[in-house]
Amino acid sequence: MPYEPPTHTVERSLRATTGAKIVAGIDEVGRGAWAGPVSVCAAVTGLRRPPDGLTDSKLLTPKRRSELCEVLGTWVTSYALGHSSPEEIDDLGMTAALRLAAVRALEALPVRPDAVILDGKHDYLGAPWRVRTVIKGDQSCIAVAAASVIAKVRRDALMAELGLEYAGFDFASNAGYPSPTHRNALEEYGPTPHHRLSWSYLDALPRWRHLKKVRVAPEAAALEAGGQLGFDF
Repeated sequence: MPYEPPTHTVERSLRATTGAKIVAGIDEVGRGAWAGPVSVCAAVTGLRRPPDGLTDSKLLTPKRRSELCEVLGTWVTSYALGHSSPEEIDDLGMTAALRLAAVRALEALPVRPDAVILDGKHDYLGAPWRVRTVIKGDQSCIAVAAASVIAKVRRDALMAELGLEYAGFDFASNAGYPSPTHRNALEEYGPTPHHRLSWSYLDALPRWRHLKKVRVAPEAAALEAGGQLGFDF
C-alpha cells in the first residue's frame, strides 16, 4: 500500500521551539513478545534526505528491512541500542523496562541529545529527557523510522541466534512473539531462560504454570500487548 514518506517536520519544530541542536528518534521492538528482550534504538539523523523507501519497519518486507538497515548503519549520524532482559521485564514491568532500555540506548550515543522524539502517545522516558511523543512517529518522523528499522532488524538477528540453541521454538521466524509453533514448543518443553515468566501465556500451560512470577508491585501496563499475550491466533 502507498504511504507518505517520513519527514523532518517534528525535528524542525523541536529545534525552533526549544533550541535543540541534537534530536534523537526512538522506537522499540519486542514489547509484546513472550521471549527475548525489549529493545530500543535511538537514532540521530540530522536534517539530510533519507534513503528511499524509509518508513515504519512493520510496513516493510524482511528483505527490504535488512537492505535499509545496512544503508542506515552508515547514513545516520549515530545510533545506539539498549535492551532490557526478560528478567528485568519480569521484575520491573514493561513501562519501567522500556525506560531502562531507552536510557541505555541514549546514554550509549556518542553525544547526548538535546531532545527526543518518542514513537507513540505515552512518554515512558520522562525527566530529565526533553521528550516529544508522536503517534505513528515511526511512519511520520525520519529519525524514528530509522530507529524502527534498526531496532527490528537487530533484535530479529539476536532472536535468530538464540533460535540456534532452541530450535523447536522457531525464534528465527517468530522473533519470540506468539505463534502456533512457539505455543506448541512451550507446551512440550516449557519456557527457556529467555522467556518472560510474568506473562499470561503461562496461565494456559498447566505443566509449567508453577513457574509464573508475580511482581510485588503489580503494574497495570505490564501485560499490555493487544491480545498477543494469550493463545489467541
